Amino acid sequence: QVQLVESGGGLVQPGGSLRLSCAASGFTFSRYAMSWYRQAPGKERELVAGITSTGGTTNYADSMKGRFTISRDNAKNTVYLQMNSLKPEDTAVYYCKARWVGSVYWGQGTQVTVSS
Repeated sequence: QVQLVESGGGLVQPGGSLRLSCAASGFTFSRYAMSWYRQAPGKERELVAGITSTGGTTNYADSMKGRFTISRDNAKNTVYLQMNSLKPEDTAVYYCKARWVGSVYWGQGTQVTVSS
């Protein structure tokens, strides 16, 4: 059974940091490109960052560049999102996504709230 389980969300003050994790099981994680998306209330889901199967290439949405870092550990079947200098506008549900050829899997999401 395929599972993507996000964790690490929570309430943080502006300027703070959080590290999200997404633990994968039920498929060959090392074959899959991984991404983080987010969806704020009333808005469409948007790409935050992506990483190739080997971790050799990453990409970021413009508003996250320099603040967020995506990484993966294929030995642990886990992808991470380090988020620094968080802003209130970063408040959203964060989802991880796995993609390989025609297969796409999504996690259930973890809430991140940035507020004083």
